[in-house]
Amino acid sequence: MSDAIKHECGIALLQLKKPLSFYKEKYGSSLYGLDKMYLLMEKQHNRGQDGAGFASIKYNMKPGQRYISRVRSAEQQPIQDIFNTINSRIQKQIDLDPDLLSNSEKLKQDVPYVGELMLGHVRYGTFGKNNIESVHPFLRQNNWMHRNLIVAGNFNLTNVNELFDNLVDLGQHPKEMADTVTVMEKIGHFLDYAVAKIYKKLKREGYSKAEASPLIAERLNLSKILRKAAKNWDGGYAVAGLLGHGDSFVLRDPNGIRPVYYYNDDEIIVVTSERPVIQTVFNVPFESIQELEPGMAVITKKSGDTEIKQILAPQLKRACSFERIYFSRGSDAEIYQERKNLGAALFPMVHKAIEGDLENSVFSFIPNTAETSFYGMIGAVQDHVRDLLTKSIKKDPPDIEAITKMLGLKPRIEKIAIKDAKLRTFITEDKGRDDLVAHVYDITYGIIKNTDNLVIIDDSIVRGTTLQKSILQMLDRLGPKKIVVVSSAPQIRYPDCYGIDMAKLEEFIAFRAALSLHKDKGTYEATLKTVYENCKESLKDKSKVPLNYVKQIYDPFTDDQISIKIAQLLKNNIKAEVNVIFQKLSGLHKACPKNLGDWYFSGNYPTPGGCRVVNQAFINFIEKSNKRAY
Repeated sequence: MSDAIKHECGIALLQLKKPLSFYKEKYGSSLYGLDKMYLLMEKQHNRGQDGAGFASIKYNMKPGQRYISRVRSAEQQPIQDIFNTINSRIQKQIDLDPDLLSNSEKLKQDVPYVGELMLGHVRYGTFGKNNIESVHPFLRQNNWMHRNLIVAGNFNLTNVNELFDNLVDLGQHPKEMADTVTVMEKIGHFLDYAVAKIYKKLKREGYSKAEASPLIAERLNLSKILRKAAKNWDGGYAVAGLLGHGDSFVLRDPNGIRPVYYYNDDEIIVVTSERPVIQTVFNVPFESIQELEPGMAVITKKSGDTEIKQILAPQLKRACSFERIYFSRGSDAEIYQERKNLGAALFPMVHKAIEGDLENSVFSFIPNTAETSFYGMIGAVQDHVRDLLTKSIKKDPPDIEAITKMLGLKPRIEKIAIKDAKLRTFITEDKGRDDLVAHVYDITYGIIKNTDNLVIIDDSIVRGTTLQKSILQMLDRLGPKKIVVVSSAPQIRYPDCYGIDMAKLEEFIAFRAALSLHKDKGTYEATLKTVYENCKESLKDKSKVPLNYVKQIYDPFTDDQISIKIAQLLKNNIKAEVNVIFQKLSGLHKACPKNLGDWYFSGNYPTPGGCRVVNQAFINFIEKSNKRAY
């Protein structure tokens, strides 16, 4: 993606169902769980590089022995940093007692982080908070084992203020107004209540306090606790949690916005944000890994017994399509094919833009995530040439001249743009920064003629900044007749409030293009005034589900009109003709039929909070407020 955007986050939960000695004997290491957790997190580093955290729980420890460990990092390479810390602690103990590696139980007792239940998290920071206090997992400590709670997640809530106020009304005093803290304290409140209720019942049954403690874990109903805690959550979320006595859960939001996959056998239960991670790390087939359905939770007891329970009523599934376009790794079998399908769907529009002149067209892509869509587009070009050849052959008599021409025609594929991964735009002055941005990509010289169309595909165009200040200027130096920039995603028109860091309307090139069209039409002032008044009115009554009034900005114009205006805004002293082509919503849905969440393209938000956020974002734009819309 040429315009970098950030996305929260990735989770990995692993429970070892057997004693550590089992893994020592079968796999040759008592550190089997830690080794797998490192891989589960590293294979999801694409989901977050601003911070990482790890927590573990040891089973059957005696009072006075530490059974919960946590380490977090906000360093430049956070995953490596936390596992360096873990390995350093382990090595120190082994240096003191070399026999630890051969004695799994003693290793667990003496060495921190070595346990049966583990939770890892990788994070992209939003709101400018990249300090260690913002890094998951979060820990809610208590001297009662069952009330200890560790939480990490891939989520964002739109109504965190309301939930925060609910906690205050209960008499709590949360340390900060953050969705992770709010989620943890919500769950913790009902966990405390459930434990106290079970304890009172056991006391009435004649059990002493010491006798009651192990029985609490058996009677604790995590499904009921989650159902009460998540009742009013509005947002997209995959929330994972560990309880001090060894139970765990992962809950997915009712619309299935954020992804969750799991694998369960008699040795392990593992839950992650991406499916190929489990396939690779545990060498299990695609078919053995399940997707957690919306509103459901994976709940695992300390014993290893695992249930899939419905916590919230599932709504229309609106899984995030950006996961398929960009965020998730393309090594997933389904995602790989979907990205190819996205590229193929664009070819008819590309063919029109180059006026059918394949002979004088060069095809390329903007590294690195658009590569798979590029393959799909080239596949469509090859299919088109094959169809032309077939028609020429079937003519009576066959068109020998056309057949000869078709046999010699093949797509011209070149590596045009090369990203300099080591270049960082660290200069703060605007002029200096712009000069650095212009050199983020290198180009391949000597392969483009002045009679060529240069078709280059990106997976999405968000702000258009890098295109305008770097890529188009760079490509123009090659001297093509026409540059056709192709986005495998539709026009991004609306903010996201469920995990992607896209919050301000004015940053979107599609929004700026629509405003420019209103200026051309003479409707700018009147339209903005009407939309602003509607947005202000919509936020007065919190009980009503508002409409997305920002749609009125785009309604008067076709997709093509906005695309043409975007090309005009981006051209900026470019000598070549510039066309910009976006994926159609219909093409997106056909290519990604299981992930229909498209609110950033269509404005159709899956929760009431989404509409409130987009209306607030427009108010912020008009009032020139720099605050977040959520």
